[in-house]
Amino acid sequence: MTLVTSDTVGRARELVTPTLQEMVGRLDPDSRLIVCYHFGWCDEQGRPANANGGKAIRPALALLGAEACGVDPQMALPGAAAVELVHNFSLVHDDLMDRDRRRRHRATVWALWGDAAAVLAGDAMLSLAHEVLLDCTSAHRAAAQTTVAVACRELVRGQVADIAFENRDDVSLAECLSMSRGKTAALIAASAVVGAQLAGAPPLVREALDTYGGHLGLAFQLVDDLLGIWGQPAVTGKPVYSDLRSRKKTLPVTWTVQNGGPLARELATWLADAAHAATATDDELRDVAELIERGGGRGWAHEQAHRCAALAIEAIERAGIPHGPAAQLHALAHNVVDRDA
Repeated sequence: MTLVTSDTVGRARELVTPTLQEMVGRLDPDSRLIVCYHFGWCDEQGRPANANGGKAIRPALALLGAEACGVDPQMALPGAAAVELVHNFSLVHDDLMDRDRRRRHRATVWALWGDAAAVLAGDAMLSLAHEVLLDCTSAHRAAAQTTVAVACRELVRGQVADIAFENRDDVSLAECLSMSRGKTAALIAASAVVGAQLAGAPPLVREALDTYGGHLGLAFQLVDDLLGIWGQPAVTGKPVYSDLRSRKKTLPVTWTVQNGGPLARELATWLADAAHAATATDDELRDVAELIERGGGRGWAHEQAHRCAALAIEAIERAGIPHGPAAQLHALAHNVVDRDA
């Protein structure tokens, strides 16, 4: 991570955390404990902690969106808090649906408090996301609310497709790309736009940020899919080969099935055997990962992630955004494709 990116996300986390904590403080005590734990502010007993609270890329984008039109990033704080709350709502529900017991090197919410508590904690964060925008004094808050609401709808659409794909053996690459644009890219695009909207940015800047965010979001998902197979659990905080064990039709997997020649048939046969996948050993899953790599899926996903990052940067350069925020947006794009967690 470059220094400018470290400073950017660190500043975003520092600026948005008080707003997040104020909003979470509105919850009932039981929900507040769970949400505070998920954000890393306390342990499961409510004792103060300073655990990993996530990458803060989405609030960083919201603040940079305001700066892209020459406005104090403080104006974008409600938008930054909203997108971070939506993101974390989706993580809590995603862990439950995938039955993942670890996130950010700690037990997940459902693993500690059960399924119902995880559903309700996620719902609480989603409600707060809309509430923080309703409380906003910007004359443009209605547009920002619409952006976040549409992104939520797209996020759910993508998640529905992701779950449905686990029970299908005929998922196309086009379908997988569409799912990723909903599940991940929609909220990242909204994050890039919402701060600019609250600041009253001109259409050219908003459109450039939306394009930037869409490409960046797809790059982010491509790298996530690579890390879901080849990432190091000690770094990612998630179980090894978890995406393969659940037979997720991720982008490198789907590309290999569609374009991997003889290896594609072998991979498709393995994916179709749900019982075998569920009980596969780490050695067997490692063989499947090697199959995807030999079939070209790993290389393709890596190349596409860098291509998407380049398209994101190109969108910013065309819009004539001031050098300071433009340089930070460039650095974020490079960081997304070069990260290891």
